[in-house]
Amino acid sequence: MTVLTTPTIDGFRYERLPGSGGVELNVAVGGSGPAVVLLHGFPQTHYMWREVAARLADEHTVIVPDLRGYGASGKPEEADADTYAKRTMGEDVVRVAAALGHDRFGLIGHDRGALVGVRAALDHPDRVRYLGILDVLPTLDTWGVLHGVDAKVAWHLYLMAQPAGLPERMIGAVAEDFFASFLDAWDTDGSTFTPEVRRHYLDSSVAAVPSIVADYRASAGVDLEQDRADREAGRTLAMPVGVISQDWGSQLGFDPTAIWGAWSDDLVYEPIDAGHFMAEEKPDEVARFIRALAARADG
Repeated sequence: MTVLTTPTIDGFRYERLPGSGGVELNVAVGGSGPAVVLLHGFPQTHYMWREVAARLADEHTVIVPDLRGYGASGKPEEADADTYAKRTMGEDVVRVAAALGHDRFGLIGHDRGALVGVRAALDHPDRVRYLGILDVLPTLDTWGVLHGVDAKVAWHLYLMAQPAGLPERMIGAVAEDFFASFLDAWDTDGSTFTPEVRRHYLDSSVAAVPSIVADYRASAGVDLEQDRADREAGRTLAMPVGVISQDWGSQLGFDPTAIWGAWSDDLVYEPIDAGHFMAEEKPDEVARFIRALAARADG
């Protein structure tokens, strides 16, 4: 039997707080000042933010949850499309922040967490003071830029978009190899993770195959439908938005400022010379990005 390792962020306290439908989230909290929520990506947990969170804690209350379905948070069975819809996961974030006494907060997301952040900001503009995005496109635009053989970079999106059953069995059969392939391929020089941190991400992901697949499946269904509805209705992000990303546009043939500009009239886009796991590779630069975004929101 595998015993999951659950590292914690130094100096942060931990609470289990209810999200939408009473699903319990594992939440790290530290620092003081205006609140900022940090949402992790795939195939990781809240622990990916450890270095950035430590740098922000002197001036912010930093709230760092495991998303539902990941890490030490609850992993409800996929009862319907809404269980892992980004709308539901965004509601988790709003409820967690409110439970900690913060009705308004900054919201920063990496990868999957950024998709939750976009949906939370669209659905709750009165709660989200500013929105920071690390290395992803909105759900609607992600599917839109994937064409032909270049789409192979996102092969896992297509696998996990399939109906329940087969993708879970396929991934479960080689789960450690599956998740390790992303940790290794997206780590620019192979030095971003210590063996212990890499082991934590692998163990946590292997233990969460059904919920991770359900999260991705939602992005090919209900999440896409909700993005389309917002686009058709002309809804945009009402708060300052910052995006920091690798240069995926040159590889896949899109203009990131044009894509994000369609969602925001108050946008700053920054390229970064880092791999996908930039919060761990270059925490000083990511912390600077977040501070600058918070300062914009403060006027």
